[in-house]
Formats: sequence, structure tokens, C-alpha cells
Amino acid sequence: MTLPAGAAPDGLDLRALADRLTTVEGVVGVVLGGSRARGDHTPDSDVDLGIYYRGDLDIAGLGALARDVAGADAEVTERGGWGPWVDGGAWLVIRGHHALAREDVHVDWLYRDVERVREAWARAHRGAYDWNAQAGHPLGVPDFAYVGELALAVVLADPSGDLTDLRKAITYPDALRAALARNLWEADFLLQIAAKARSRGDAAYVALCVSRAMLLCAHALHAHDRRWLVNEKGAIAGADSLPSAPPHFAERVNQLIGRVGTTPTELAESLGTARQLVDEVKRTCEEETP
Repeated sequence: MTLPAGAAPDGLDLRALADRLTTVEGVVGVVLGGSRARGDHTPDSDVDLGIYYRGDLDIAGLGALARDVAGADAEVTERGGWGPWVDGGAWLVIRGHHALAREDVHVDWLYRDVERVREAWARAHRGAYDWNAQAGHPLGVPDFAYVGELALAVVLADPSGDLTDLRKAITYPDALRAALARNLWEADFLLQIAAKARSRGDAAYVALCVSRAMLLCAHALHAHDRRWLVNEKGAIAGADSLPSAPPHFAERVNQLIGRVGTTPTELAESLGTARQLVDEVKRTCEEETP
């Protein structure tokens, strides 16, 4: 599979590193993910490598490899070391003097259980998903994010063919599209309960409700256009670029969240703007894409 232009930092041999990772017991395959796989990275973007495993993962073996490529202080986590949904991995700096790179490169390893990905795909295919609590994710991690990550990734090493076969099977499910549109009921509910806090001037609570409602709208818009959304980061900006996005969606959302207000009058105005945005997204999701 071809890498996007400039995806690998100058001199970093991603495929050689991926091949070495697949020699560790339990590792099924390795993919390039994140902005470098999408092709919208900057020169300073980290390199995100998804390490897909099955069964027992040789953490000691991964640690030895990490120290070999990133120095004696390099550390890897146990499975689940970063929480139940981010799982675990390592934050590494591969120094420019190493055979794999000509300059210092920040490389993140992210563990992914391939059987858990298959389970998430089966659930998404029938329109089932959950928002899962995870540190660093204000909305929560949807289990279909595992599917979207693989769908958007570039496979670097896949000796068994498991990842390639799974990617070929993944299309955006109509059932998931419909489910995320139906979930806009929660955005409605959030605005309703936020209105009850308006008279008290509870700006923090209103801001939290509005922010979650806007993220749910971003998910519904991505689903409507059958685009995978796997993280809150860039969700609003990403939705703005979609064919079905309401006019100036990102600009309006950013202005709304940036100036929710503090007085009952200001909060009422913000909730009115949020209501308009939710209603526009709901109308969009009721339309069939040609």
C-alpha cells in the first residue's frame, strides 16, 4: 500500500520498523495512522503506528525493541496501561543517529487488539455502538473508532494478511449511519437540560452541554456522508468540510463555544444558537444522500 507523499519523515524507514515489530510475539501487523496516513500532517506531526496484536503480547520483546530504536530510557506500557480504550503503547523518539532515521523523529506506538476490532466492526455493521469513558476523550471513545482507524490507515506490515482482509471488508455501514442520526435526540436533550441551568447563570454546565451536543452533531454529519470520525480532535473542522455540512458550521460552532456567556441572557442566546445548529443538522440527516 502506497504511503501519502511526505508521510514518512525524511530518512525514517517506516516499513523496516514495522517489519521488526511483527517479529515480536503476538503482533499481527502494523499500520500508519493519524494525520500522516490521511496526508494532512505537518512537518512536526508525530508518527502514529498502530500495533495490532492477538492473544498474548510480548511486552518484554516490545520493550527491548523500543530501547534498541529509541535508547536505553525508552519504555512501553502493559496492555491497558493507557486505559481500556486507548489500550497502551509507547511515546518514543528515534534519534537521527539510528540506522532507521536521519533525524530525530517522535514515534507513538498504539496497541490494538485485532479481535476487539473485529467485534467493533460486527457491532457497527448492525448499528450498535457505545461511547466509552476514557481519559483525554471528553465525549468518550466510540467503539466504532477502532474500525475507522483501520479503514483510514496505511498498512505497513501484515504478514498474515489479517489486516488487509479486514480493511477490504470495511465499508461505512448504513445501520451505523442511521444510528448516529437517531442519536441526535441526545443533543436535543442536552439543550433542554442546559436551559434549566440558564437562570442560575451556570455557565460551566451550559458550556459542557453545548460542547457535547456539537460533537454529537459532528458525528452525525460524518456518518451522513459515510466518513469515519475517530476522535474529538478536529471533529468540528472536519465536519465543516463535508458536503452536507450546514453553512459555516465550524465558524458558528467555534464562536458559540468560545462565547457561551455568563449571564442568563447571554446563556439563553447561546442556547438559541445551539438549537438552530442542531435543527439544521437534524434536517440534513433526514435527507437521503444521492
